[in-house]
Amino acid sequence: MILYEYPFNERIRTYLRLEHLFRRLGQLVPRDHPIDHHYALTTLFEVMDVAARADLKSDVMKDLEKQKNVLAALRGNPGIAHDKLDEVVAKLDDCFATLNNLPGKVGLALADNEWLMSVRSRVGIPGGTCEFDLPAYYAWQHRSATERRADVERWASTLSPLAESVHLLLRLLRDSGNPQKVMAIAGQLQQTLPAGRSFQLLRLRINPQMGLVPEISANRLIVSVRLMRQHAADKLMVSVDDAAFELTLCA
Repeated sequence: MILYEYPFNERIRTYLRLEHLFRRLGQLVPRDHPIDHHYALTTLFEVMDVAARADLKSDVMKDLEKQKNVLAALRGNPGIAHDKLDEVVAKLDDCFATLNNLPGKVGLALADNEWLMSVRSRVGIPGGTCEFDLPAYYAWQHRSATERRADVERWASTLSPLAESVHLLLRLLRDSGNPQKVMAIAGQLQQTLPAGRSFQLLRLRINPQMGLVPEISANRLIVSVRLMRQHAADKLMVSVDDAAFELTLCA
């Protein structure tokens, strides 16, 4: 099954982008080739760009505190496993404290690194990191894989508090939804959302063997899914076939 996710607001959109980048970073850092570590660095720079919003750190901390209050209200409920509840609340506290202890905005430690910023200034230029443009960076790429990996891990560790917080918040959000089987008639689905509920994330699972690609749009009132199929000349065309898939709304 292929999982697609659609954010209902800008904050969750930012969290999903950060999660995507941190996952890519986690795959690139353990590798040995210089090109992998080059793209690990460009991923670090992308995280810095996404995290450059002045209120991101504050938003994450507010969400951690909000989740803690929601879970604290469940204490005393006989249907709740209190050992698991305590474990999650402790993780929320730990993420909050670690993020709160970071000086300034997320990524500030990297922004103060002149060598990294010299690389960052050239990465956006096509071919801008050639040896004649950045000889120091070229020399770094010729170091052993162990040395390069240690450097990238050290730089990436400054972003770990943000990565762990975003991962935890998204996990709790995803766990809040209940999947349901739905049918797109003639490739189209429209579903009115229940009044009084504020959803933050839509999750859609579909069988890849169907060869369908969902185009999703949503707001606080309605969800719309249009199924597309790739045809000749790499064009996406609207599917007119009935198709079933799994839909989850997370609040």
